[in-house]
Amino acid sequence: MNGTIGLFAVAMGLIFAFHSAVTGSARAQVTYEPYHFGILEGLAANPDSAKGARMFVKLWPNPAPASLSREISLADRVAYQRAIEEIYWRHRIWPKENPGPKPLLDAIVSQRQIEQKVEEYLRKSQLVADRRGAPITGSELQTEMERMANHTRQPEVLGELFAALGNDPLVIAECLARPILAEHLVREREGRASPEAISGLEGNNHEAIANAWPSAPGNTAHGTPKAFASWQADRPDATYTLPEISVAVDCSDDSWTPTTTVNAPVARRGQSAVWTGSEMIIWGGFQFGTPQNFNTGARYDPATDSWTATSIVNVADARWLHSTVWTGIEMIVWGGAHNNTLLNSGGRYNPITDTWIATSMVNVPIARNYHTAAWTGSEMIVWGGSGGGISHPTLNTGGRYNPTTDSWTATETMNAPVARFLHTALWTGSDMIIWGGSDSMNYLHTGGRYNPQNDSWIPTGLTNVAPGRIAFVAVWTGNEMIVWGGVDETFNVTNTGGRYNPMNDSWVATSRTSAAPLPRSVETGVWTGSEMIVWGGSSSGPFNDGG
Repeated sequence: MNGTIGLFAVAMGLIFAFHSAVTGSARAQVTYEPYHFGILEGLAANPDSAKGARMFVKLWPNPAPASLSREISLADRVAYQRAIEEIYWRHRIWPKENPGPKPLLDAIVSQRQIEQKVEEYLRKSQLVADRRGAPITGSELQTEMERMANHTRQPEVLGELFAALGNDPLVIAECLARPILAEHLVREREGRASPEAISGLEGNNHEAIANAWPSAPGNTAHGTPKAFASWQADRPDATYTLPEISVAVDCSDDSWTPTTTVNAPVARRGQSAVWTGSEMIIWGGFQFGTPQNFNTGARYDPATDSWTATSIVNVADARWLHSTVWTGIEMIVWGGAHNNTLLNSGGRYNPITDTWIATSMVNVPIARNYHTAAWTGSEMIVWGGSGGGISHPTLNTGGRYNPTTDSWTATETMNAPVARFLHTALWTGSDMIIWGGSDSMNYLHTGGRYNPQNDSWIPTGLTNVAPGRIAFVAVWTGNEMIVWGGVDETFNVTNTGGRYNPMNDSWVATSRTSAAPLPRSVETGVWTGSEMIVWGGSSSGPFNDGG
């Protein structure tokens, strides 16, 4: 008990010392500054790990009494934006393959980058005001807050976001609802319903936005931009009510709820998608018509049920049938096709800063599509596919890309599996397993295990091996690779499969009981931690079931 009181006293002392240091120099910019604190236990640098649990003090701005000024300064907005980023970062997936614990947010994003996010949504708010002759209203922000609360697909995360903003409806309206609403209204006002149509906003029209809301010189928090009233909605008459976070009554187990289509990307196929732990990022793809290939995408946030377009500044070339991996910090895309041209370029997208960095072209593998990619924790390994000329022959080459050094290293070809495409690749923690696919003549039941540490290949066993196939699913359980479905080497869709154990290089067939899904190809599959779930696909027609 005495230890707890002592910790409490130390925490209070730190808070007051921090408060005095900050407010002493910032009172001219910050209208309202009191803080309350919360002691959160069991949060580690890596929240997915049970190790390293620690206690720390979290500072959140308190809601101001009604009698005090309620203007939110730039410094306030930046502080609140950082609190929002902390919540999202806490939920970000740090792949178990990555060495070391998940870093703190400060090691990933700078103060200036957070300021730039605030500047961007204020620019868009000003653009809305300029184009329609009136600022975003308080009633519009209240409606947006209520929409989020009523349609959230992750109510627990939205609750954390509200709490991080002090459960203050004004702060939530201005710092959580405003960025989403400004994005939507800019697109709506421009008569552009999709990220693709308004892609010039981040490109050719960026200067217009900057002129509409000029950036303050130097640190945003220390400047005074023009038209302050435009981004403080309906001041001083706007009033807000904190909405109750609710879940639709039909949102129960084993049911579907639609994602919003507001600001959603246009329809496409051949795109890639990754789940970051807090957002789904989709990018690229193909659609008949103009443009045929996309270099656009969007981030879907289930907590607020909202889409935000990915930047097109320095974006990778438009493509489809490319590969994608999630590193814990960035989405890396590489290869694929642009119309009839194969690509060996790529890009790294950071969803926190909404920025792209091109992947190196030095020692890069030759252009290809229908290849695979695996993330090892430090490198992306791409292998196989179709490429190398107009006839697009199959390949048994690949490369290892290290994003830290922005460098490529070729994979060994000695003892590598035969060239193929439409195969699968899985990372076991030490090896990448390649299996199945087509060599343009046959559907293959062969494969190989690649070890990047010694740059060597070992073939996968053939005893009791599953029939060769393409367009199938493969998952890694932690001990075995399970392959299932697809079109097998008899050129028929199948519901057969096999479990491959790399420890003893052995195969065991999967069950074919009456409960097994019907034969199908091009289905999807995931590993839950205890089961493989497969869904969809096609045979004589598409399926909307699974097993």
